[in-house]
Amino acid sequence: MALIKSVNLTEFTFSVPDIGLEVAAAGVGNMAYVKGSTFTAKRWAVRLYDSDGVMGGYVTNWVGTPAAFGQAAMLAPLLIGRDPGQREAIYNDLKWELRAYDHMGHGPLDIALWDLVGRQHNVPVKTLLGGFRDKLPTYASTYGGQSGAGGLNSPAAYADYAQDCRRRGFHGFKIHGWKQGNVAREAENLRGIRARVGDDFALMIDPACMLKTWNDALALGRVADEVGCLWFEDPYLDGAVSAPGHQRLREKLKTPLLVSEHVRGLEQKAAFLLNGGADMIHADPEYDMGITGVMKLAHFCEAMGLDLQLHAVGPAHRLCLSAIRNSLMYEMALIGPAMPNMVAPVYRCGYSDLEADLPADGFVPVPDGPGLGVDYDWDYVDGNTTNQLTFS
Repeated sequence: MALIKSVNLTEFTFSVPDIGLEVAAAGVGNMAYVKGSTFTAKRWAVRLYDSDGVMGGYVTNWVGTPAAFGQAAMLAPLLIGRDPGQREAIYNDLKWELRAYDHMGHGPLDIALWDLVGRQHNVPVKTLLGGFRDKLPTYASTYGGQSGAGGLNSPAAYADYAQDCRRRGFHGFKIHGWKQGNVAREAENLRGIRARVGDDFALMIDPACMLKTWNDALALGRVADEVGCLWFEDPYLDGAVSAPGHQRLREKLKTPLLVSEHVRGLEQKAAFLLNGGADMIHADPEYDMGITGVMKLAHFCEAMGLDLQLHAVGPAHRLCLSAIRNSLMYEMALIGPAMPNMVAPVYRCGYSDLEADLPADGFVPVPDGPGLGVDYDWDYVDGNTTNQLTFS
């Protein structure tokens, strides 16, 4: 039995063209189209080595922050000498270790464990999960609105881009609006996009917790009802964590609420749903303690007879979705006109989460090689390293 011998965590940078910041703080809600600019992004990677020399790994996307890197460094020593096949026991130990924190460093380690076990046995994670989908319908998920020239700077720009995404083959379009949370502008934007794309195209709205009050959320939710949105997501400044507030919102709206992206883990998300805070749970293998955590959530929602949606992109997300019946679409996030998805260029196998590489039918393939089914360019990661920690 091969045990984990060492854990390597590597921070690295990469450049993204025509993306910049409208305010000083880097963050998803502040990214904007800036022609000619180059944004330097930072992510981090996990590599697990067993006593036979087999390596399993994962490169982060949305959880690739310094804070999550620090939590992963707290957890990494606990993996040394463990059997990677005992992922349930490891899941519980890591969850306990981060009980006083937000758990964001846990997921990438769990995903890398799945990759390692798959490679040890030359089996795809898709097979380990019982995956039955070979490809996934994909929807476009936009960057937020901006005030500067270009990008998504007006309702007309959003409508143009939504129309183009429909032409490109996407199966739906999700709006992230302006950070100011102006209900009148958000309503105008939503109505204009629906008018442009027609009534037979899935349309979703995610204010990303930017509406200032519950009454603002109610007002925009009624517009979502009017235009027939598939769901209404994370509406107002409670941070999308108040079950009572969202339960009362659900009572007054027809549009299903997709909430709990910012609620961590199985028990908390289950309590949120059972207390009426959502119609659908939002989960992410990076955020919610890995593939192990997401599959627990998927089975809970299935037992409740309800749907679950996965947040954002990555091979782990596709693999989970391949084995989840009660989910609708894969989210290509975030994209915009001439604004590439900010994913690291670390794949040597043709895997891509870029809009330009979306197949014509709007379905992305599920990786089916050994482990996660992707071939990472570790030379690129090591060649752009800013920080590296090794535990053995």
